[in-house]
Amino acid sequence: MNRLDQLITTFDLGLRTVFASPHAGRPYPGAGPEADMSDAERTRAAALMRVNHVGEVCAQALYAGQALTAKNEKVRAELEQAAREETDHLAWCETRINELGGRKSLLNPLWFGGAFALGAAAGLLGDKWNLGFLAETERQVEAHLDGHLQQLPEADAKSRAVVEQMKTDEARHAQAAVDHGGAPLPQPAIWAMRLAADVMRKTASRV
Repeated sequence: MNRLDQLITTFDLGLRTVFASPHAGRPYPGAGPEADMSDAERTRAAALMRVNHVGEVCAQALYAGQALTAKNEKVRAELEQAAREETDHLAWCETRINELGGRKSLLNPLWFGGAFALGAAAGLLGDKWNLGFLAETERQVEAHLDGHLQQLPEADAKSRAVVEQMKTDEARHAQAAVDHGGAPLPQPAIWAMRLAADVMRKTASRV
């Protein structure tokens, strides 16, 4: 696929990620009866799952940007495989938001565009940094999901099942990136990533 075809494919991915409903390739982890929760608990769970959905919108964009600028075909294939599993996460989060009566973030086009630019920049730095960026991103997402497991209503087993499976997948993606040669990022880069993620979480929980 030449660069123009890749750009067209990425534009199509952005439209589908932001405006369409994705389809998961694996069964929905949250299948089962709905718990009896108060309106406040459902609102809190929906807000948390909206943040998780934004994270998956960003993951689609990050991996697309990284794959676009990756120099090694094996690295590109690894990024594309991770992106396919992240599509499952995107679909699961949207399903759970709908079940809870919530809504997706109004800023999803902005999240996608910003994450795509970051991913493309990471790819331009070279494959070891590209994979290192992927590994660190997944580590931070895993920690973020662990925090959400502490914040979700105790009775919300469906959301917990979704988040648990996502957390398992993110840990595997991080290890795969390291195994393929990902380099540890400098500490200032890690701090910057954490700061950006914190801004995203606080904004997406409301907008």
